Amino acid sequence: NFEGVSAAVLGKDVVFNCAAYTSHPNSMSDPLMDIEINCKGTINLLEAARRFHPDTKIVHIGTSTQIGRMVRPEADELHPEFPVDIYSANKSASEKYVLIYGNAYKMRTTVVRLANNYGPRSCIKSADFGFMNFFIGLALQGREIPIFGDGKQLRNISFIEDSVSAMILASQSEAANGEVFFAVSDDQISIAKLSAQIAAHIGGKVRFVEWPKNREAIEIGDAVIQNQKVKKILGWSPQHGLAQGLA
Repeated sequence: NFEGVSAAVLGKDVVFNCAAYTSHPNSMSDPLMDIEINCKGTINLLEAARRFHPDTKIVHIGTSTQIGRMVRPEADELHPEFPVDIYSANKSASEKYVLIYGNAYKMRTTVVRLANNYGPRSCIKSADFGFMNFFIGLALQGREIPIFGDGKQLRNISFIEDSVSAMILASQSEAANGEVFFAVSDDQISIAKLSAQIAAHIGGKVRFVEWPKNREAIEIGDAVIQNQKVKKILGWSPQHGLAQGLA
């Protein structure tokens, strides 16, 4: 809503754009809704800032899934993007809007790409808000944690406090203007091993199941992401290991 966003931007030194339509499967069944929120919503925010408070710093949240299937052994901020679902494509587009406005209108904009956040206050009732939090929700109830296929695909996992610290550092750094950062964990872990750790620390048990067709069609395989750029420019590094985060 442009009027609502405009009112929210007025007088703000920093705006963190964390709002999104986040379901990968739902973006395929309702792509226009995804466009309305992830694309038009971001344009509304950028236009509101440009018209009414162009000095505000905008930190936009991107996602690791923008890359799609990897074409290199590791992904950095310059890795080609071939997203495999509508959500990821629209997040890629919205990121580009942010960078275009920053360049064309001399606005202070930064993109922080996150990957598989988990931690307090997350939504644990649906996989639409991240498989990691959904698995934790199942574990808290002592239920089975379903793993599609063999679960060998690798993922970076991020504790929410680390992600927030990266966002705050980006908001305070002039060197971050016009830049994109992957703020992700140092290491990757397979979904099977991750699920075993969740069960060991919290509860439940792991069960391997066949891939649902709608999920298999948009699966990206391994996502091996590096974080050297954010360490070098912002001096950020993750402070929470998996065991500590789960505890």
